[in-house]
Amino acid sequence: MQVADYHFGPYQLQPRTRELYKRGIKLKLRPQPFQVLVILVERSGEVVTREELHDLLWPKETFVDFEQGLNTAIKELRGVLQDSASEPRYIQTLPKLGYRMMVPVTAEQPPPPNEAATLKQIAPHDGQTNSGIALLGGPHTSGLRRWALLLGLSFLLLITLAGYFEWSRSRSRPQASGGRLMLAVLPFENLTGDAGQEYFSDGLTEEMIAQLGQLNPKRLGVIARTSVMQYQRSRQPLEQISRDLGVQYVLEGSVRRDSRKVRISAELIEMSDQKTIWSRQYDRELTSILALQGEIAQEIAHEIQLILGDEGKRFAADPKPGASPVSYDAYDLYLKGRYFWNKRSAQGFQQAIVCFQQAVTKDPNYARAYAGLADSYALTSSYNLGRQEDLMPKARAAALRALQIDDTLAEAHTSLALIAENYDWDWETAGKEFRRAIELNPGYPTAHQWYAEYLAWQGRFDQAFAEMEQARQLDPLSLSITTDHAATLYYSRQYDRAIEELRSVIDMDPAFPRARAILVLSYVQKRRFSEALAHVENLPRIDPSPGVWALEAYAYGRSGQPAQARRALAKFEQLNRHGQLNPTTFLALAYAGIGDKEKFFACLHQAFVERSNSLTALKVDPMYDPFRGDPRFQALLRQVGLAP
Repeated sequence: MQVADYHFGPYQLQPRTRELYKRGIKLKLRPQPFQVLVILVERSGEVVTREELHDLLWPKETFVDFEQGLNTAIKELRGVLQDSASEPRYIQTLPKLGYRMMVPVTAEQPPPPNEAATLKQIAPHDGQTNSGIALLGGPHTSGLRRWALLLGLSFLLLITLAGYFEWSRSRSRPQASGGRLMLAVLPFENLTGDAGQEYFSDGLTEEMIAQLGQLNPKRLGVIARTSVMQYQRSRQPLEQISRDLGVQYVLEGSVRRDSRKVRISAELIEMSDQKTIWSRQYDRELTSILALQGEIAQEIAHEIQLILGDEGKRFAADPKPGASPVSYDAYDLYLKGRYFWNKRSAQGFQQAIVCFQQAVTKDPNYARAYAGLADSYALTSSYNLGRQEDLMPKARAAALRALQIDDTLAEAHTSLALIAENYDWDWETAGKEFRRAIELNPGYPTAHQWYAEYLAWQGRFDQAFAEMEQARQLDPLSLSITTDHAATLYYSRQYDRAIEELRSVIDMDPAFPRARAILVLSYVQKRRFSEALAHVENLPRIDPSPGVWALEAYAYGRSGQPAQARRALAKFEQLNRHGQLNPTTFLALAYAGIGDKEKFFACLHQAFVERSNSLTALKVDPMYDPFRGDPRFQALLRQVGLAP
């Protein structure tokens, strides 16, 4: 039987090879301390007495200075693990008794020797799904107390890090493109041993990303939550993570709490030499919110004085009125809503709307939740999952309510811009609102993503790609952003590049519907009909939506198979007879493929009456190329404000 490998915190212990790693980086440890660590890890949570260690490591017939040897071994262990005797994170000393490994340990059997060389470690791709499940659970008792604690501690970490980055201006350090540093806040590790407490550590991660992202966006870019949460419980080396995300700095930490106390540890790592350049540990009582806030305020003032001197107030900005909720329950519901919203599916949008509505019920002045509600209604409409005239007024009301609470909230300006673009065809207002959102929060990737799409609709592709690159830098693992970048390549007639990117999205999530649809359209434009049909015929098994049959009708029609195209169209009409989808856009797609010009233009006219967002792509979508010479098409371009 093979000896298991052990994982605790960011460390991996391999007893069979006598090696200790921290996120893939091998650490030096002498044999005797290594043996002590193996014993403590194997009996994690138990007290290992000094006598037991003596019997296991120093047989009775061996004459050594046991006390000196053991003390030296424990001291060396603590140095390697960046632990301390007075404030232990990993190894707890029980005076005159022994030691105990404090953190949860998982054992994993290594692969058989003949397979070890052929196995390849694969990191999970769908971080939104994996991390989201943990986030949804967890009790919310004493929510206000926990939320105040979370905000206070994250702000304390923020101020300390702010001082470091301000100080680092004068140092020679690696720069990202455009002279901006990039930082990833990895998911704070839950060391309680209770999966029900994941929401607390996830909430701290989210809050640190939000606050650091607003610190100095032109100087410091912070990777978005959807990308970093893919590394929750990941064993990938930091070097690989930094390459994946394109960052020069990584902040990682852990959270341990019980009914009375909480301990948060954090360290900042510079990836050029993988050296820890800052670390701090915070211990707090959960007895009084007001006392806690006063204590943290004093520490913030102290840190500012030490690190920034007279310029300390530079980072002591007042909190926005609608940026934070009054209860943790509202914030937790907001995070759930964004998790479902990021799925970009009919069910996901419905669940997101429920969560955001519950959040604003608990806190009627929570602006970010109203912005999330606006986004959910707007994308439900944009994905043709309901009637524009029903959904867009609700989206507008939610966005305006968010701005009424906090007119400096970038998310709300982004929501309003999308509505002005997709429903009003008011390109001037949409552009103004997108630019205002980016001005308020350059670190908000969705604002860059949707502004890039806005530019692409108008054929301003150079600007669109530059803006999309900003979104990709901030959220490099987002399937939605990668798909929209591929869509822009499709609109600009760069079909081969679009196909390459869309394949990468589908490799990560075979069920991501928008990526598959644009892939089929790209294959059709390349006249690679066999590949287009192979994908489209497989779609009903992946996506039960009636819309896939309209896409199939288009592909069959363009490939010169009108009979199969009409059968697919009939299937769409049969499955959609109860109005699951707004049919106008899908019928226009099908008739465009079949080549029925009169019915195609009838659908476009109806789309105009319904104020369908599908008309935003009139100027650039290759699907419309066969109809551009028709006066009716040119008249429609003028009506939606897209004429040259």
